[in-house]
Amino acid sequence: MATHPEFFLALSLTGAWLLIIFIALACAVVLWLLHRTRLGPLLHEHIPDRPKRRLFLASLSFLGTFGAVRALAWSIHNHIGPFHDVHMGGRHIHHLVWGILLLLLVGYGWLVEVGTGEAGTSLFMGRLMALLFGAGAALTLDEFALWLNLSDVYWAREGRASLDAVVIFGALLSCGVWGGAFIHALLGKPFSRRNKTK
Repeated sequence: MATHPEFFLALSLTGAWLLIIFIALACAVVLWLLHRTRLGPLLHEHIPDRPKRRLFLASLSFLGTFGAVRALAWSIHNHIGPFHDVHMGGRHIHHLVWGILLLLLVGYGWLVEVGTGEAGTSLFMGRLMALLFGAGAALTLDEFALWLNLSDVYWAREGRASLDAVVIFGALLSCGVWGGAFIHALLGKPFSRRNKTK
């Protein structure tokens, strides 16, 4: 079986790989910050309820992934950078497919009680599952117009007229609702230290 170097080069420059790397690195950074810095205890202090912490992390992941995928899709659409769409057998694979796969993975994990908060489950895995759920939801909902219209209207007016504003507003609102106390503490503590030293 002969291998074609062009295939591997093309695969390495697709937007899908960039998204996978972004999501993996973002999850790793957030998990490291929560487990190795003061952010973890601060999060626990201001959001004591474990399900609300998972909702907050999912909201942050949703917002970050949504922004990244919109930027990547825009750069692909405008031929900026070396990235391109994923094609398999002549068919364009939309990023909602990767989102659905992530949602299925997280759903399966929750069915077998990985990181659900039940006795004996891992706090780390609960956080990871929440972050992956937010990323999967963002990838899927970013192409909501595609699955609603069953037509590729991603860049058409009817596909994006109000969805971007609603989704971003919903994600920001969700972050504020689930993490308002934590965000206030995070932003308030640095300012209060400066005020105390003066």
